[in-house]
Amino acid sequence: MTQQGVRWTADQVLALAPDTASRKAGSELGAAGPWSEAGSSDEGAVWGLCKGSGSEPYRTVVDVADASGPAYTCSCPSRKFPCKHALGLLLLWAGGDGVVPRAGAPEWAEQWLAGRRGHAERKRTADSSGSPSGSADPEAARRRAERRAERVTAGAAELEQRLADLLRGGLAAAEQPGYGLWEETAARMVDAQAQGLAARVRELGAIPGTGPGWPVRLLEECALLHLLDQGWLRRERLPEGLAATVRSRVGLPSSADGPPVRDRWLVLAQYDTADSRLTTRRVWLYGTDSRRTALLLSYGAAGRAPEIALPVGLALDAELSAYPGAGQPRAALGERFAPPVPTAARPPGTTTARAVARYGEALRDDPWLDSVPVTLDRVVPVPDGDGWQLADADGDTALPVTPAARSRPGLWRLVALSGGVPVKVFGECGHQGFTPLAAWPEGPGEAVSLC
Repeated sequence: MTQQGVRWTADQVLALAPDTASRKAGSELGAAGPWSEAGSSDEGAVWGLCKGSGSEPYRTVVDVADASGPAYTCSCPSRKFPCKHALGLLLLWAGGDGVVPRAGAPEWAEQWLAGRRGHAERKRTADSSGSPSGSADPEAARRRAERRAERVTAGAAELEQRLADLLRGGLAAAEQPGYGLWEETAARMVDAQAQGLAARVRELGAIPGTGPGWPVRLLEECALLHLLDQGWLRRERLPEGLAATVRSRVGLPSSADGPPVRDRWLVLAQYDTADSRLTTRRVWLYGTDSRRTALLLSYGAAGRAPEIALPVGLALDAELSAYPGAGQPRAALGERFAPPVPTAARPPGTTTARAVARYGEALRDDPWLDSVPVTLDRVVPVPDGDGWQLADADGDTALPVTPAARSRPGLWRLVALSGGVPVKVFGECGHQGFTPLAAWPEGPGEAVSLC
């Protein structure tokens, strides 16, 4: 598929950055000054030479026509993916002012492009041949699953005892042992192969002493953790959908087993969260025909961006398969039939009151759910004391913006886009409020990423 006439916006390019520092550095390289021999092809390749600190310029190539998302290569030593040079080159190309003209690819760029596309073709051929994926022994897999379930059960029972000890001693004493006790408990859950329990224990350890009302917040989180423990210990009595949700929340792996759904999936938002061990990328999609909102999760080792990267505001012709679990939005990205392309489609919106009700309904299927994806229609960002809220333009209700979102630059992009008039906003609605992730103006206009 040719990419002629398809050019991304700067926001769509910067949404691919692995972190804030890369976004800033890439923006600085989005001007013609350091670049030479830049060009692009009808097949979706962009290349250029960028002057750096060395004697030789860095050779940078981006394949924006890859159906799995943009692919990059650069001769710089950066371990970030994409590097600042790839971001700068894409910003230069997105400007559309003739600095990146149509041309034939130089030999060094063509070699990489040919190698990559040849590999993709061989993979498609292998997939279509129906070659076996392996010779796994189902009986051995069943025994491994049973042993892991036994370890998780032992870990859940130990955690129940520790929660009982905490409540017996009183929440006021939870500050005294410091974070070390919580980390020790989390390590025990890791040993039990219950990473989901370990993550929630670490969250408990971060609550004591965090301002007024922390004992109440600690009690609430302890109650949710106790509920998850009990759900695991009594999982045979649960409906299958809820049991699948419990297994997922505890940390047991699962595979997407839903039937593939082909649609034109609008990329609503993409953002990363990171800790010392892992970078997690969340990509929200909306099916323009199925009217379904789905979540893609992708992971990368610390310091490296996850593999999936999709520009916000474009539409992807692809298949998605759902993961098991009651009301779970998570899906796996299957076959992709074409690269992402511009679209005028937007998700339908709702009111702030209905958004809160939707979150409440979702909690019946998943009591541990932090938030649900929601698109708000005709809302105006307005200040509310020290915070902000999104107020219905046609009603008298509003949703507070979450504390985390108030400290991000995206909030000010939303305020500037609105200018006091209603806008459509996609985000996550939960017990802390609403986190805006993307927005559209009232009239014609492209999506603005707020991540």
